Amino acid sequence: METDIEGLEAERRRLYGELAEVGDFRRGSIAETYRRCGKSNCVCDEADHPGHGPRHLLMTKVDGRSRAQDVPAGPELAKVRRELATHQRFRSLVQQVVEVNEAICQVRPVEATEESGDRQVLKKKSRRSFRRRRRTKPSG
Repeated sequence: METDIEGLEAERRRLYGELAEVGDFRRGSIAETYRRCGKSNCVCDEADHPGHGPRHLLMTKVDGRSRAQDVPAGPELAKVRRELATHQRFRSLVQQVVEVNEAICQVRPVEATEESGDRQVLKKKSRRSFRRRRRTKPSG
């Protein structure tokens, strides 16, 4: 990874440009399931038969709860798979942006401001106010 701030900022701009071009995506995964119908005269009742299917389910998590949505085979399934792959690309780009931004934060110099002088004065005042005061015994 680059160490000069101009190169890092150029890389961040490039990544932002790629993010803008990502397109449609959705989170989740596709699960292929096979099932047996339970009829004794059906071919799926044989031991070496995988069962009826495949049935494609789009598995997602919404508000902490798993959700399965049936996806018909054909163009709909191909579309969902493309959108899931695009989501993986999006997540990868976001991770790269985070890494570049962290590197920029490490390299960028601290700028002196007028506030820093005021902050030092406040620190001194607050130290004085937190000093333990001696309690004097009440006379009497």
